[in-house]
Amino acid sequence: MRQDAVQLGVVGLGRAFMLMLPTLVQHPRLRLVAACDPRPEARACFARDFAGARTHEDVAALCADPAVQAVYVASPHQFHLDHVRAAAAAGKHVLVEKPLALSLEEAQAMIAAARAGGVHLLVGHSHSFDAPYRLAREMIRSGAYGAPRMITALNATDYLYRPRRPEELDTAQGGGAIFSQAPHQVEVVRLLAGRPARSIRAAASVWDPARGTEGAYNALLDFGEGLSATLTYDGHAHFDTDEFQGWFGEMGLPRDPGRYGEARAALAHIRSREEEAALKNRRAYGTNLDAGEARSAAPPPAYNHFGLVLVSCERAALRPTPQGVMVHGDTERRFEALPPPAVARQEVAEELYDAVARGIPPLHSGEWGLATLEICLALLESARTGREVALRHQGAG
Repeated sequence: MRQDAVQLGVVGLGRAFMLMLPTLVQHPRLRLVAACDPRPEARACFARDFAGARTHEDVAALCADPAVQAVYVASPHQFHLDHVRAAAAAGKHVLVEKPLALSLEEAQAMIAAARAGGVHLLVGHSHSFDAPYRLAREMIRSGAYGAPRMITALNATDYLYRPRRPEELDTAQGGGAIFSQAPHQVEVVRLLAGRPARSIRAAASVWDPARGTEGAYNALLDFGEGLSATLTYDGHAHFDTDEFQGWFGEMGLPRDPGRYGEARAALAHIRSREEEAALKNRRAYGTNLDAGEARSAAPPPAYNHFGLVLVSCERAALRPTPQGVMVHGDTERRFEALPPPAVARQEVAEELYDAVARGIPPLHSGEWGLATLEICLALLESARTGREVALRHQGAG
């Protein structure tokens, strides 16, 4: 048994849980002790994978489990409020997947619940946890390169053509790129800017009626004092910005550029939303997947990333990469390398542990998540109205 580890219960054993599973089983500061999921096959798989851990059919039972110190809420977006409230009311610290909520009112209610329960509320994983972006932030803070003047963030993926449940293709239910992908980019840019954003102007629309939700956007964030950021995302499975990252994928693993077009090809013979949801379910825990591969997986050779990011400072341009930060200065170009990660997404585990075990307020707090959510909602509003939208809940920036 791991000593001095946060004893963690998980709500939702779906795709988000699978992406975090290598971190959850390999990091010495975390120990999985309980899980809740409506699927009996997922609960049975968890019981087999984690000897001594308990499974629960409902969230209330998991939150009442005395073995659980903190709850990882990995359920679909629309359930975050109820699940965070249940955990906080039981005195459990909470790590909730992004986005924090689907409305500002829900997010504020979650923050209030955490305060009333005397627990920490963290939001993640988002790519602002990733070590290369944090290194770039420290380099900016050093003042060695002058003030940041412009941040450019560009990511192109196959997001929209990965298998989806119906609600994931409905913006009103939290589907689409702006709720699921924009938080990553927004948080990276906020981290690097180091101060609250003031306003946003954006464009986004539905390009593919068969998918029915936004798969791309352009946005301009104004941080004031001469600093702005452009955010561009395209999830339509054409160009892939991993080409700019030495063909390291978002999870820090090598990719084969010869496998172009696989996402669209996998959907080509799908005849209904039900078939597509079933295809997605094959990637969920407890179907064909368990914890075995995650336990034995070697550490990734590089860090997670979210496409091309360039910070244009007065005396240099800083470009985070999956392995460090490239510095393009006045008279030289050099690379600030990072040691390879010991565990995938280790930064999330460390921030959670510091909050729960050491009482250190997290960077990715509920207030941080509220500020990100406001920007995402304002992005949708600006795209709909064609107007610049002022931001008012950015105090955590």
